[in-house]
This record gives sequence, structure tokens and C-alpha cells, in this order.
Amino acid sequence: MRALICGAGIAGLALANRLHYHGWDVHLVDHAPGPRPQGYMIDFSGPGYEALTAMGLRDRLHEAASPVKEFRYIDARGRTTVGVDYALFAKALNGELVSIMRPALERMLRESLHDAVDLRYRTTVDRIDPDRAHLSDGTEVEADLIVGADGVHSRVRSLVLGPEADHLRYLGMHTGAFVFTDPDVFAQVRGRFMLTETLNRQMGLYGLTDDRVAVFTVHRTPDPDLPDDPRDALRRHYTGLGDLAQRALDQCPDPDQVYYDQVAQTHPPRWGDGRTVLIGDAAAAVSLIAGQGASLGIAGAYVLAERLQHESTVAEGIADYERRWRPVASDVQRAARDRITEWFLPRTPARLLLRRWGFRAMHLPGLDRLLVGPLFPKSHRTVAELAA
Repeated sequence: MRALICGAGIAGLALANRLHYHGWDVHLVDHAPGPRPQGYMIDFSGPGYEALTAMGLRDRLHEAASPVKEFRYIDARGRTTVGVDYALFAKALNGELVSIMRPALERMLRESLHDAVDLRYRTTVDRIDPDRAHLSDGTEVEADLIVGADGVHSRVRSLVLGPEADHLRYLGMHTGAFVFTDPDVFAQVRGRFMLTETLNRQMGLYGLTDDRVAVFTVHRTPDPDLPDDPRDALRRHYTGLGDLAQRALDQCPDPDQVYYDQVAQTHPPRWGDGRTVLIGDAAAAVSLIAGQGASLGIAGAYVLAERLQHESTVAEGIADYERRWRPVASDVQRAARDRITEWFLPRTPARLLLRRWGFRAMHLPGLDRLLVGPLFPKSHRTVAELAA
């Protein structure tokens, strides 16, 4: 059996790993010139953690992680308003939590691939015919399975189901991420995840290695259109958040080294169409607000691979994967819209204070699991049960 996966991100790499394990001939393509250096720090837990453990990659995951000791909010003067020991989050999740940069997670998955997996960058799917896919490098691939793992702006989804606008739900926010080098800032954020405690906009900083500092931003805006110059947009929207934030803005790299996009969810009417299927953000982006996109992408890929192995035909495997996994992803999407957004990015001083006291309450005995639950939602069924 031969599979063509479009998208060498987290979900696509995980699926390539698992399909090869089951004996598939796997071709993996991505339109980017190479692995992406930009990305967020991820709090990785839940179903994706279960799936990587089942795939034998738990130790590699922990080796690739970036240890974080403290979660801290600061005001415009740099004063700590609330701090939480990260061990409390890990304890509430039975130790099944790591902090990892998205590029590091992708690298770990990429290095786990067998040499037989054909991985090509600067290549995407131009056209899908009944018996083959035509690629942008002029080649054709006859495939029993064609997978759209190419993110929120999935080309495969547009080819199969129509215009992107029909499947996106804009959540009223823009986000950005970049990395810069500054020994002084690194010394302040090393081992910490530091966030500005602000209304309608937020900047987060965390130390990597070699004096490098990773930054992510998110702010509310009614306009879904993206700016021509993301660096200029970041400097306009995030000025006035304090000295630490200003140091980051002053050293923001060239626009082509800045990740910038809408905060959106995807809601296509179906995930499968014959031998074509969507996974990860192409199928059901939950948004960075939910904080579970990478975990769900890996777990969904695992469930798809197992159902393809169990069912008699590819079409039956795809249908069963969507039947089992779509409710899980939809629940997380709903939680992000209904509950987590106001906690993540408060609109009013009252909501900001409520969040502050909520985090402070985590230090009280017995409340850690109660308060962590809404931030790390889990399905009532394990990945093993959903995949079996």
C-alpha cells in the first residue's frame, strides 16, 4: 500500500512514522524549503503523549524537551503578579507533561522516520486525479491514500472540498512568533515561561539555549487580513508592555523570519473523500488558545494509522477514523471558544484578576487538578481505546 502525505509538520510526520511501521510505502512532501525554524513553546500532554508513548517515542520526547521551572505573569514594570511552579501542572497530569518548542518536536519526529520514507521539501500537490496525484515538481504518485496534513491553510482540503474561506472560523485574533539572541534577556527568562499580564494582547518569552529567546504574541483584532510586514505589525501592537517586551521588539528579526497568522479553527464538512483524508489542523485546527493542537495532531494520526490497519479497505479506515476522532477534536474546539479564550486573553480587568486568583489558588491542596483540567482537556476515552 502506498501513501502520499502532503505536509511534513507534526501530524504528517507522526502519520508517516506509523504508516511505515505498518508496512506502507510512504511519500511525504511539503511546500516549505526545509524544516521550519519558527514556532511556539508547547505544553505537550494528553492524547499526543499517549500516542508517542505507544509509538515508543516517549524517551525521545523528553530528551527533546526544554525544561521550564516556572510559569510567571509580569506587569509593565516587570513585577511578578503571579507565579506558578511548573511541577504543579506536571503533578496534576500524573507527570505526563513536557514543555517543548514546536520545531524541536518536529525534529524529533523527523529523526524517527525510517530512511525508506521519501521526504521532499519545496513540493506540494497540484492536482488529484482518481488514480494519482500530480506534484509541483512535475512528478506523479499513484497512491492508495492521499493525506492532507498541510495545516490550517491546507491545499489538499481546498482541492478536495473547495475554497478555504468555507472551512475557516476566525477567532478574532492574530498571533506571531520569533527568536532573537540577547544574553541579558536570556538570563531573566531562562527556565521560566514569562507572560505579560495585559488585556486583549499578550507577549510570552522563554529561554532556549545559547542566549536565544523565543517570543510568541497574540492580540485581538476584528480584521482577519494579515499585514504585509509582520515585524512592523508586532512593533505597533505590542509597544508599551514594559522593558522586557520592548527589548524583544527592538530585536525582532526580518519579516521573513517571523511567523505570523490568524488565530482560527477549521471546520470542513467532512474529513474523508474516497482515498483522500485530512488530519491535524487541516481537519480540525483547535487554535493556539486551546493549547492542544500538536497533541491532537499526533494522536489523530495514530488513530488513523491504526484504523487503516484494522479495516478491510482504505475508505472504511478513513470513515472509522473520522467517526471516532472528530468528536474528540470538536470538544476541544468548543472548549477553546466557550471557556479558554477569555482565560487566555482577558478583555476586562475583572477577568484578568479572576485568572490571577485562579492561578494563585493552584497552590492550595486539592485544587491543582481541579484548575488544570480546563486548561488541558482530555477525552474520556484513551487513545488506545479510540484506535483499537
